[in-house]
This record gives sequence, C-alpha cells and structure tokens, in this order.
Amino acid sequence: MANTASMSQSIAGRYAQAVFDIARDEGGIDRISSELDQLQGALDGSAELRELITSPRYSRGDQKKAIGALAQKMGLGATLANTLQLMASNRRLFVLPALIGQLRGLIADERGEVTADVTSAVALTDAQKTKLTETLAQKSGKKVKLNTSVDEGLIGGMIVKLGSQMIDSSIRSKLASLQNAMKEVG
Repeated sequence: MANTASMSQSIAGRYAQAVFDIARDEGGIDRISSELDQLQGALDGSAELRELITSPRYSRGDQKKAIGALAQKMGLGATLANTLQLMASNRRLFVLPALIGQLRGLIADERGEVTADVTSAVALTDAQKTKLTETLAQKSGKKVKLNTSVDEGLIGGMIVKLGSQMIDSSIRSKLASLQNAMKEVG
C-alpha cells in the first residue's frame, strides 16, 4: 500500500508541477487556486465523481468525456481542463485528490503562506481566529491560513499543527500526562 501511495504522490507531483509552472508563467495562480477550490468541492459533494476517477469500470473514453463535460460546466481554464483530459487519457484521474493537495502546496509556497490545522474543544470566535492567525504568522514569518475543526473530546484547549510542529494544549493531553506521571510515582 505504501508503494501505491508513493507512486500516486509521484504522479500527482509531476502533473501539479507542470500545471503550476504554466499558471505562474501566465500569471494565473489566483485562477488556478479558485479552480482547485471548485474541483475539491465537486469531489467532496459527488460520490459519482469520486467513483468515476477511481473505478476501473469506466473506459478512458468515458472518463475523458465525463471530465471534459465537468470542466466545461465548471468553467475551468484551459490549463487545468487540458490537464484533466490528459490525466483521463492516461488513466491517471485516480491521483486527482493528490494533485489538488500538491498544487495547493505549491501555490501556498509561492504566496508565502502556510496552513495551520487547529482542533479545539469548542468553535473559535472570529476574534480568537484573528489572534491565533497573527500569533502563528509572527512565529512562522509567513501568512497563515487556518483550517479549524472541533473535537469536544479535548475537553478544553486546542491542538495546533503548523508544518512539522504540533502544539497540544488540550486538557485531554494534560490529563493523560498527569495520569502517566502518577503511574510512574505509584
């Protein structure tokens, strides 16, 4: 399974780099970013689309026709639409989610952005998000985008993942540490 995932990442990386290079040369980074959001929304919202890109039941022609119609309906630009057509022709649509992720990473690097994944016990207010964004931007020296989620099992506090760093200030984590310390003493 690891080899399959690695191969998918490698294939997606080549397509992502090509699309990124073309978009950057044409000054279309913002357009590609917007199109990626649309494409991700379509993938998230359609089980049929997810099946189309992963199922071997569909022929190259079927995939190419369907992805072409989708690209036209979504109003995707030539760069991304042609890439999707090429991926369908080469039976590589299964790497589409990885392509989106890698392209987003390339775009974020180009813009000097980093994404922080924040899990909190309760939903953060706009003021808390702003303060957290500012603090993380100072720490990283980059623009920070937050991906927030709620996990009531944390009891209180939050877990912040910024790049390879993770800060766990949740009550659940502190209770687990305390429990481990008590086991060592007793």
